[in-house]
Amino acid sequence: MSDTTFLDVDQDIAVQLMPFDDLVRIALNYSPIMKYQSEVINSLNSGRNLAKVQILQNASGFANYSGGNQSLVTTGLNQLGEPLGQIANGYRAGVDFRISLYDLFGRKHLLKQADANYRASVVQKDIIELQLRREMITIYQDMITSQQVLKYRLMDEQSAMAALRIIEAENQKGRVTSEVFATATNRYVETKVITEQVKGDFLKNVHQFESLVGVPIQRMKRF
Repeated sequence: MSDTTFLDVDQDIAVQLMPFDDLVRIALNYSPIMKYQSEVINSLNSGRNLAKVQILQNASGFANYSGGNQSLVTTGLNQLGEPLGQIANGYRAGVDFRISLYDLFGRKHLLKQADANYRASVVQKDIIELQLRREMITIYQDMITSQQVLKYRLMDEQSAMAALRIIEAENQKGRVTSEVFATATNRYVETKVITEQVKGDFLKNVHQFESLVGVPIQRMKRF
């Protein structure tokens, strides 16, 4: 059956695919939900690092240079009432730092919140990993069961087909009644319908397993 996505219905799934623990390791690296949670962790870690340096937004530096005739610029008066001056040319540099009461008293809480969010996301990833493993176990077992059922249904379908061909041959020779021929035909049709339903269940389990792991089923096969 070529449409069973590279799997042989007559060979057990456990034999065709890698060991289950290896499949779990692949899922931890490629599963979309694990990738998403990893990005959440990276984002919150960046937010935590940003919170640590956020206070620096209140600091600013400046530097400039002016040239000329070394003239003095009056900037104010000293305690004796004499004018204060500074040279108007040359290099000047400095740092201006101002901190608000919110930054003074709230920064500690912001850092705790950012760190707690980050640690919670790490724990959440562990929970998601456990849930992923449990869901993989369930669908893996469903896939094995549906494959076994499909295997037996295919045998039943082949048996019904063989019986129908015999009845057709006998019918052409006039040795069976139309009622017997109709019964054999209905029997084959019924087995064919059931086979297609079971086949659909098997394929659905395969595709669900692919979605969970995050890679095509052929990449999970043993080499």
